[in-house]
Amino acid sequence: MSSSPFPNPVVAPTHVLALLDRLHEESLTQEAAIGTYLSTADGFDDLMRDKFIALDQDKCQFVYQLARAIGARNVAEVGTSFGVSTIYLALAVGSNLERSGGEGIVIGTEKESTKAEKARQYWKEAGDELVARHIDLREGNLLETLKDNVPTLDLVLIDIWAPVALPALKLLEPKMRPGAVVIIDNSISSASRYAELLAHLRSPANGYTNLTIPYSKGLEMSIKH
Repeated sequence: MSSSPFPNPVVAPTHVLALLDRLHEESLTQEAAIGTYLSTADGFDDLMRDKFIALDQDKCQFVYQLARAIGARNVAEVGTSFGVSTIYLALAVGSNLERSGGEGIVIGTEKESTKAEKARQYWKEAGDELVARHIDLREGNLLETLKDNVPTLDLVLIDIWAPVALPALKLLEPKMRPGAVVIIDNSISSASRYAELLAHLRSPANGYTNLTIPYSKGLEMSIKH
């Protein structure tokens, strides 16, 4: 289990918390290895195909806490990868539905079928009732898979290749309720790559208020009004 001195807001059985700790540890190990690889090798896309690059654990806990605070029922995750952050979102949505009833879903997106399959394995390990049943994973080009059957959204998490981020957000904006929250990872370290996305969010004409949270590499929180 995590040795962090800070409280963990996630309400889940012990086996789920242990699974999340394990997956975050694997992600950190892989990220450290990738750092040494980048300066010496080609084939970056092939390298990344089996890598987590999960949202940092403290960021995942923040997103979970935020989803609980706003009572999020419907969430879109733009960039699911191996589904680590998706577990947090599903736990939050499940708790919200248990409290207030009704329906809700976490829509995940993943282009690589091998990653999608691995994500489903982790969700099954966490538990079908706790996690998997709250997730609709859509494989393929997210600009196609997010065109239809998207409910009114309370929260959008963007952790994806930068050129796809703004088109994905624009696709989802008509489905976002007033007060919906958009979270973007690495908004400081990848500010230049996300320049168009951040400019869109920060333009007064588009109706967002914005906050850059100083987690490692940055985390952007924008609210649609």
